[in-house]
Amino acid sequence: MKAILITKKDDLPVSIYQTNQEMGMAAAEDAATVIKKAIQDNGHANIIIATGNSQLTFLAALSGRDDLDWPRINVFHMDEYVGIPADHPASFPLFLRRHIIDKVKPGNFYPIIGQTKDPQETCQLYEQKLRENPADLCALGIGENGHLAFNDPPLARFDEPKWVHVVRLTDSCKRQQVGEGHFKSIEDVPNEAISLSIPALLAAKHVLAIVPEPRKADIVAQTLTGPISPLCPASILRRTAHAHLYLDANSGAKIRA
Repeated sequence: MKAILITKKDDLPVSIYQTNQEMGMAAAEDAATVIKKAIQDNGHANIIIATGNSQLTFLAALSGRDDLDWPRINVFHMDEYVGIPADHPASFPLFLRRHIIDKVKPGNFYPIIGQTKDPQETCQLYEQKLRENPADLCALGIGENGHLAFNDPPLARFDEPKWVHVVRLTDSCKRQQVGEGHFKSIEDVPNEAISLSIPALLAAKHVLAIVPEPRKADIVAQTLTGPISPLCPASILRRTAHAHLYLDANSGAKIRA
């Protein structure tokens, strides 16, 4: 998996691969290196992984590796809709079970529970679990509106004190969920979600931002060349030296031009 372009924007290394498949394999190779080092040093690894169609090649490549000691790996994730049933097709823990958890059977999988009577308590308990198990790796995507997890513009905070919080979803975020086929209409998308905050995501020792597909080309360009601002939450990655951005030729088209 040889990159067709390696560059850097402020503190952020950027690698562009010809295809989505090559990008996913390269990110999985780097993720495996981090995970194996954490297990060697600590006896276990704690990882946070994202959901969404843009993560499919990465998850397939990571779950297909036979050199990872999955019983020593604890898996967290980033967000879930408030009030959504666990078996709803759009449920993010269900997505992860289908695409990686049931395949690799990690030591522990800690899902965010959307079907909760007390979302604030759910946030507090999940934050406690995250702080007790510092993340070695966070593999995330970038939304079409620049969000990280469900930290949408313009309300995203780079200095949010909570690691897990209830957020209100913007219309642009809802449109992406419909566009990816998770809901039939924007009215079907829940209004709120439980999400890791930006400080929680970036607290991981290593952050891999995995962003393929032509629909992401505009926001990738804005992320890398626009102001570092909550108007494009992903722009904070440019101040994150322990992060790495992986693109394919389509998502990186405006950077290469």
